Amino acid sequence: MKNNLIIRSITGLLFVVILVTAIVLGPSTFIGLFAMITALGLWEFGKLVNHSKGVTISQPIITLGGVYLFLATALAQLTNDYTLFIPYLVIVLYAFIRELYLEKSNPINNWSYTLFSQLYIAIPFCLLWILSFSSIYVDTYNYALPLAIFVFIWLNDTGAYCVGTLLGKNKLFERISPKKSWEGSIGGGLLTLLVALFAHPYLVGAIQLDLLPFLGLAMVVVLFGTWGDLMESLLKRTLKVKDSGSILPGHGGILDRFDSALLAIPSAFVYLYILNIITEGTHSITW
Repeated sequence: MKNNLIIRSITGLLFVVILVTAIVLGPSTFIGLFAMITALGLWEFGKLVNHSKGVTISQPIITLGGVYLFLATALAQLTNDYTLFIPYLVIVLYAFIRELYLEKSNPINNWSYTLFSQLYIAIPFCLLWILSFSSIYVDTYNYALPLAIFVFIWLNDTGAYCVGTLLGKNKLFERISPKKSWEGSIGGGLLTLLVALFAHPYLVGAIQLDLLPFLGLAMVVVLFGTWGDLMESLLKRTLKVKDSGSILPGHGGILDRFDSALLAIPSAFVYLYILNIITEGTHSITW
C-alpha cells in the first residue's frame, strides 16, 4: 500500500511537471505533447472497445485520424490553410467504406465507436489548442487558458478526494462510481473557487477575464470535469475493465488521467464562446 502510494505520487508529480512545462514553453512543445497524448489515448480506446463483444474497430485508423485532426487544427490555426482538413475527411470516408467489405456481424457498432473515438478524444484536444489562441493577442500563443483548465481540474480532484475521504457519506453516483460522495464534490468545487478567487488578481493580465467570468469558468470546469470522470467510469463499467490502461504507474491509462479534461475542455470552450457573444464589444476575448 505504501509503495503504491509512493509510485502514484511520483507518477502524478512527473505528469504535472511535464504537462505544465509543455504548455508553458510554447506551441512546439504543446503540439508535440498533445499529439502524443492524442495518439496514446486513441490507441488505448481502440484496445478497450475491441474487448467488447461485436466490436472490431481499427486502432491504426482511429489513431491516425485523431492525431492528424489535431495536427491539422494546430497548423490551420498558424497558417490559415484549412485545406489541411481534407486528408482527415478521406480517413473518415475510408473508415465508413471499409465496413462494406469486412463482413462483420455489427458494422453499426464499429462505425459508432470509430466516430465516438474522434468526438470523445481528438476533438477536445483540438479545442484546447484553439483556446491557447483565445485572448486579446490575436494569432499569438497564450498558455493561460489551457493551463487554468488543468489547474481547476487538479484542484477539484484534490479537494474532492480530501473532503470525501474525511467527510464523505452521501454517494454522488453510486451506480457508476461508488467512491464519490456529494461532500467530496462540494469540497472540490469550493476549493477550486477559493483558489480562483485569490489567484485572479495575479492572472487577470494573462487570462483577460474579469472575476465573475473567471469564477464561472472554474465552475464549468468543476461541473463538467466531474461528469467527464463519471462518463469514463461508465465506459469502463460498460466494457467491464478496471483501468483504461497501465501506461501511468499507479494511475492507470491515459484516459484515466484525462477523463475530466475530455468533457471539461469542450464545455469551457462553449462557455467562453457564449460569454464572448454576450459581452461582444465590452469583453476582451477574441477568437
